Amino acid sequence: MSKPFSNPFFETDISKMFDPSSYDVSKMFDMSNYNKFFDISKFSGDYKIPQIPGIDSEAVLSLQKKNIEAMTAISQATYESLQALWRRQADSYRQIVEELSQMTQAVIACPTPEAKALKQAEVSKSTMDKYISNLRDASETVAKCNSQAMEAVGTRLNESLNELCGLVKNASSRAA
Repeated sequence: MSKPFSNPFFETDISKMFDPSSYDVSKMFDMSNYNKFFDISKFSGDYKIPQIPGIDSEAVLSLQKKNIEAMTAISQATYESLQALWRRQADSYRQIVEELSQMTQAVIACPTPEAKALKQAEVSKSTMDKYISNLRDASETVAKCNSQAMEAVGTRLNESLNELCGLVKNASSRAA
């Protein structure tokens, strides 16, 4: 028997890449260190803020820090929502495969071709109804996540613009 083909640059068993028991999806995108990595105080710690006459540079930096924190929180919430959606979809897929296996056995057990055709039609309708229901749930979850994210972005944008207007008013009142 001949030796199976091997690639000297990519020695791995590809079948293991698609085995869900070999990896933990919840650890794939662990966000616990995300805020530590993007800590704005580490960036600004060694950085001397340029002073612009009439503008409070510390207040501008504080405003931008709030914006970054808000966007980080929105990203975290979006990630968690999509991760939950992915888990629900994976569970739904697993459940559909199990039910399909059971239903296939039921179709095979039917005694006549007519009974098999009738059972197959019933199984197809039931499976399609569940699939459409799952898609509807996923669509509603994504729409809700998007709506919440856009509401949070809009709120922070308004707050940021109000704070910026306040900074400009303070700067102009000091100059006068």
